Amino acid sequence: MAKFTFNMPDIGEGIAEAEIVQWHKQVGDTVNEDEEFVDMMTDKATVPMESPVTGKILEIAGGEGDMVSIGSMLVVIEVEGEVPDDVTEESQAAAEAAPAPAPAPKAEPVEERIEVETSDASDADDALAADPDPAPQPEPRPAPEPSAQAKVLATPAVRKRAKELGVDLAQVKPAEDGRIRHGDLDQFLTYNAGYGAAAKPRADEEKKVIGMRRRIAENMAASKRNIPHFSYVEEVDVTDLEVLRAQLNSNRGEKPKLTILPLLITAICKTLPDFPMINARYDDEAGIVTRHGSVNMGMAAQTDAGLMVPVIRNAQAQNLWQLANEIARLAEAARTGTAKSEEMQGGTLTVTSLGPLGGVATTPVINRPEVAIIGPNRIIERPMYVTGADGVERIEKRKLMNISISCDHRVVDGWDAASFVQALKRLLETPALILVD
Repeated sequence: MAKFTFNMPDIGEGIAEAEIVQWHKQVGDTVNEDEEFVDMMTDKATVPMESPVTGKILEIAGGEGDMVSIGSMLVVIEVEGEVPDDVTEESQAAAEAAPAPAPAPKAEPVEERIEVETSDASDADDALAADPDPAPQPEPRPAPEPSAQAKVLATPAVRKRAKELGVDLAQVKPAEDGRIRHGDLDQFLTYNAGYGAAAKPRADEEKKVIGMRRRIAENMAASKRNIPHFSYVEEVDVTDLEVLRAQLNSNRGEKPKLTILPLLITAICKTLPDFPMINARYDDEAGIVTRHGSVNMGMAAQTDAGLMVPVIRNAQAQNLWQLANEIARLAEAARTGTAKSEEMQGGTLTVTSLGPLGGVATTPVINRPEVAIIGPNRIIERPMYVTGADGVERIEKRKLMNISISCDHRVVDGWDAASFVQALKRLLETPALILVD
């Protein structure tokens, strides 16, 4: 018998540590060579670790949510006979390796760097009181027939929760893409209080905030703590834009169906050259604002793991159909957890939309270190006074959408934000100009 120590390897992202997301094996379990035994999360991606040997696990580095430094012990495995020399050398090299330095960013066209003097923002901590009287545990309910749940699209986590609650997923209304998520399940339980035992109060549940959810929490807290946000909202008449979109879709052939998002991104890219302070990143520590010439558009996408922001590179150089393809590809990669590390970083401006749940207005939180985020809201129809070509004012049914923008007030003034949105509004309300080079 021999003991083999598997040290946390440097996975090539210039990180100093990684977070334990999920153990697939525990102390006392047998792990086979090349079998995944734990998922580790960096700032950008979740990476499964595979065992180089077969044996019994004697020791693990910690629990889910704990951080493990690069080169430190991740797991100790008892193996039959001797550990191969190449495996031992590889693990020892990992222990001696220092975190790789972050790669220097590639030069981007027409960038302007501006030094900015700032003062430190104060921090504030909130405490939450615990409920001393937990709700009673619900009685167990029979799970629905597997055949009923197999007909719907849902992740394993959603299926497991539905099974525990005794909910038939076939009766739950899915999201627009046909996939059932936790929010859809919550909505079903809210509006079907008499379903099974759902009328009984749910028991309090404590869940450790780890993995992607913790990254989101840390990033959002840092953004609100460090950035003085302000928001501006304007109403846009998108009636003609929707007519143009319908015309383009009716003649698209084999091209992907256009949503409003490629049109909006194209309009934003055409507006930004006159407002370089919007397409920028702010280095707090160095006090430097970098105004970017190219537009790396972050696209907030909701996934079962939480909000992710894949990046459309050089969005200003892509046409509507290329943008539609890239939006669909990145959204699917984010939902399935297959997005690459480089596809999740380097954004210069973000667009976030709640789709059909968009509401009247939003005040989105800036994706730091960017300095602005744009939120299109739901399109609604309502009567408006419209002046025709004959100069006569009349009432017409029009399609309206509010555009929200949140900005970093250290970099963007209110006048600049309002002027940018007004310029964007003029372009969206005269959509033929979006297609003009």
